[in-house]
Amino acid sequence: MTLIKSISGIRGTIGGKAGDGLTPIDVVKFTAAYGSWVIDKTQNKKIVLGRDARISGEMVNNLVVGTLQGLGIEVIDLGLSTTPTVEIAVPLENAAGGIILTASHNPKQWNALKLLNAKGEFISDADGKEVLEIAEKADFSFADVDQLGKVIKNDSYIQKHIDVILALPLVDVEAIKKAKFNVVIDCVNSTGGIFLPPLLRALGVETIHELYCEPNGHFPHNPEPLPENLTEISKVVQQKKADLGIVVDPDVDRLCFVNEDGSMFGEEYTLVAVADYILKYTPGNTVSNLSSTRALKDVTERYGNQYNAAAVGEVNVVNQMKATQAVIGGEGNGGIIYPELHYGRDALVGIALFLSHLAKFGKSISVLRASYPSYHISKNKITLTPEMDIDALLLQVEEKYKNQPHSTIDGLKIEFEKEWVHLRRSNTEPIIRIYSEAENETIAENLANKIISDIKEILKIG
Repeated sequence: MTLIKSISGIRGTIGGKAGDGLTPIDVVKFTAAYGSWVIDKTQNKKIVLGRDARISGEMVNNLVVGTLQGLGIEVIDLGLSTTPTVEIAVPLENAAGGIILTASHNPKQWNALKLLNAKGEFISDADGKEVLEIAEKADFSFADVDQLGKVIKNDSYIQKHIDVILALPLVDVEAIKKAKFNVVIDCVNSTGGIFLPPLLRALGVETIHELYCEPNGHFPHNPEPLPENLTEISKVVQQKKADLGIVVDPDVDRLCFVNEDGSMFGEEYTLVAVADYILKYTPGNTVSNLSSTRALKDVTERYGNQYNAAAVGEVNVVNQMKATQAVIGGEGNGGIIYPELHYGRDALVGIALFLSHLAKFGKSISVLRASYPSYHISKNKITLTPEMDIDALLLQVEEKYKNQPHSTIDGLKIEFEKEWVHLRRSNTEPIIRIYSEAENETIAENLANKIISDIKEILKIG
């Protein structure tokens, strides 16, 4: 059993002993800590709650609702929802914060409490540490019987989310209707199955083939939208002679596409394509994290704008976007952040913008993909002994490559003309993750192997 306490929330496997997994006791403890922090910070006793469709969701939801009521907090319960929908609802409801019950792309035995501030954005590093400290001290004060919070069920946000997307100037419903797209969707039996069909119909897509759209939490395959997990939709796209396939993760904040021939568009290129469309009409800067493809930098500079890299993590990307007034940003895992709508990864707005782009492009999705610089990312890791000083090791690698452009805002990223390698320490185990990118797989692998060899030489291991 696993329980991971981090600044962005509490993630764990269901069951086991308290403190070892995400048990009912742990759910109550961390909900009480967050609720107490919200009251202390804002004096506003209203929190928005939503969940994905995983099996443990109802149980966890009941515990969270009861705990917040016990603190005297009014709960706006959206029920089955998406991460971006909760993010949008928080400011619209004038709430002090929000909780999303989702373990994102993790398998069914996982669940999590993701925590938002009053803007509907993930809480900061400092705020997260305060919540964890309150939980550690169990410093809670519950309301008396006459002051218990009430619960308001609100199922209106599917339509509200769709409406705000349709109102965006760059979402071109007429162009999408005219294109008469034939699409296949895979919603992994989570809440995408509730949201994607009405969104697509509102956008003017009439032919929709639904795969795994029943929100029962029984994921039919590994829910992370990676090529190896998408073999079925690939076949169905070809069988149905569809124009494209659309895939989301369980909480609908990651998005990827399948080409008309069944090949993968590439989740790294979801952001690249949407950014290309945005920049065509809205000059401005872009941001992604250090481990995302440099194709975004290439496309941004082609429009005469500036690209900036952020440390890995949605909070870091959002902070960098605000600092540089970026018009579009996100992460290479298929996360689109479009600040015109809100500062959160949102697969739904990503779909609307991508289909607008593809409709106006007027050619197949595979031709669109071929129009972008092609890079390959290789992902490796090296396991070290627990007592190893990883920070000192990274400093030695940095010294070796001090004459190359490099960044130390998140581990160590070294650039070599059109190639790069990014070394990051794991927060949970003695591992260095090594991501490298080049114009083909062989060069990317060779670059990673060169860095691994350097590390072994520094450590004097074979």
